[in-house]
Amino acid sequence: MDQLNKLTSFPYNQVLVLGLAKSGEAAAKLLNSSGVSVRVNDQKPFSENPQAQSLHHEGIEVITGGHPLSVLEGVDYVVKNPGIPYTNAIVKAATERGIPVVTEIELAYMLHEGPIVAITGSNGKTTTTTLVYEMLKRSKKPVALAGNIGKVSCEVAQNTVPEETMVMELSSFQLLGTETFKPNVSVFLNLYEAHLDYHKTMEHYGQSKAKIVANQTPQDYAVYNADHQEVRTLVQKTQAQTIPFSLLSEQSEGVWTDGTSVYYKDTFIMKQNEILLEGEHNLENTMAAIAASLLAGATIEGIRKVLTTFTGVEHRLQYVKDVKGRRFFNDSKATNILAAQKALNAFSEPTIWLAGGLDRGQSFEELAPLMKHVKAMVVFGETGEKLREFGTKNGIETILMVDNVKQAAEEAYRISAEQDVILLSPACASWDQYKTFEERGNMFVKAVHTLE
Repeated sequence: MDQLNKLTSFPYNQVLVLGLAKSGEAAAKLLNSSGVSVRVNDQKPFSENPQAQSLHHEGIEVITGGHPLSVLEGVDYVVKNPGIPYTNAIVKAATERGIPVVTEIELAYMLHEGPIVAITGSNGKTTTTTLVYEMLKRSKKPVALAGNIGKVSCEVAQNTVPEETMVMELSSFQLLGTETFKPNVSVFLNLYEAHLDYHKTMEHYGQSKAKIVANQTPQDYAVYNADHQEVRTLVQKTQAQTIPFSLLSEQSEGVWTDGTSVYYKDTFIMKQNEILLEGEHNLENTMAAIAASLLAGATIEGIRKVLTTFTGVEHRLQYVKDVKGRRFFNDSKATNILAAQKALNAFSEPTIWLAGGLDRGQSFEELAPLMKHVKAMVVFGETGEKLREFGTKNGIETILMVDNVKQAAEEAYRISAEQDVILLSPACASWDQYKTFEERGNMFVKAVHTLE
């Protein structure tokens, strides 16, 4: 096995890794292998904590079962799990003492010597990140995938080479814990109300996202959504060269569409109807990916190859298959109204909508304008009855109630006709029936593959 990259010239003596999970474990191992003195603190008791046990076995100091302030003794740097709020007693005490509190993204930046493309936004991050990665790969560029997409950044950075571009999906939680992080190309997709239980205000949420451009220089690029006023405002402060993308207007310095074709500045990229991804929101993601990948060295040929074959990230408006003229789509990741809105808006064909899940007390009224091309509904879960009432109120004559998404797929197929779209876009979290939205989506996909 090749030698792993290590942190060199690391300016701190004693690091506290606060909170384990995958990112904390990876950060602790990296610091330890780089010869840095590291202490780990995790809430879960040692006897129930295999990660803590593994780190202890490697000779790392581990304190579990609570967060005593004594863990900060001698510490001059804290790497915290992104999900731990800044109201946490250890985090507050560290901040008051002037100790930097970061996420492992900062370690990845110190470690990786090659270019970085970083993507953030309220929606579309995973699709855009995957597109950029695939476009660079198809263009024969050395590339690695990291971040919120499920691959711990500092772990990925241990295996990269200087010629390799690291493509990173970053959440507001991860970005908030950065100090020196600076991507060569940043992408800011959009900004919608989200995570206010953590950020408290939209202003704080937006500022956290904007850290993606904060340290960029005139040699760097900031790709941004010109159609979102909030994004435009936040990106204005960067020193990077700004590259807009827009569905609404021609962009002499960015990516745009005339409704038929997509262009980068005045260069034709491809016909819009050749792009396999469905929906206006995915056209935005596509345009952002085109800009970012071109700036990172992708070829137009590589971009076209991806966009004419890529059918979507799993569980995010993912095309499953065509069964006797019916097209099935898995959008199990649509765990809220906004995501379902985007999915329903993606189609003009007659649609059978499969929805339901955990009841958080939400109303579905925001979806009423999108019911005009919904020909039938199949509903399930805690919100099944509420969705049935909503559908009836909005003139949907055929509404079936079933026990699960397997039955939903089968019933939707039974009542469908050729040219119909059968769309699983639950508009609710999965936890009333399934451990994760992935489990829910996988059940649906499996059911679709048994239909004939």
